[in-house]
Amino acid sequence: MKTACFVSAALLLAASATAVAQSTAQCPSLPSDSGLHWEQQAQTDFIVCKATTEDGRPVLNMMLTPRDPDMLLNRSLRAEKGSFAGESLHWYKLDMGGRDLPGLESRRITVVKLDKNRYAQIWIDAADTGELGNLQALTQTLNLNPSTLAGGDH
Repeated sequence: MKTACFVSAALLLAASATAVAQSTAQCPSLPSDSGLHWEQQAQTDFIVCKATTEDGRPVLNMMLTPRDPDMLLNRSLRAEKGSFAGESLHWYKLDMGGRDLPGLESRRITVVKLDKNRYAQIWIDAADTGELGNLQALTQTLNLNPSTLAGGDH
């Protein structure tokens, strides 16, 4: 009888853990052929998603938050146009205080207002401009479901 109670309790605990995991916010799904996988860090009011290559190199980062990141993105640093989760955006070159550091040509950042009190801050750290273009195209294909933003209405 003790074994049956223990097994029942274990099954209930496993079921509740699965329900909690399914109700927590998640990073958007990456295409299976992208060669990338997310490392996710969820806090009470934001989620950080870091897409890494098979060799562990971080290339695409995203912070999903209900608060405006309030970043000043200088219009003179605008680069390519794009979209994310159905919203138009501009990618920006990084401002390193006027310094021209190696690799800056393949790095971009943007902030997207998705909804009232829903924002995505996205930055790309590509190895070269070809990979940058591929990651920007990939970003346009990512979808968010309503539960993807921490603190958002579900």
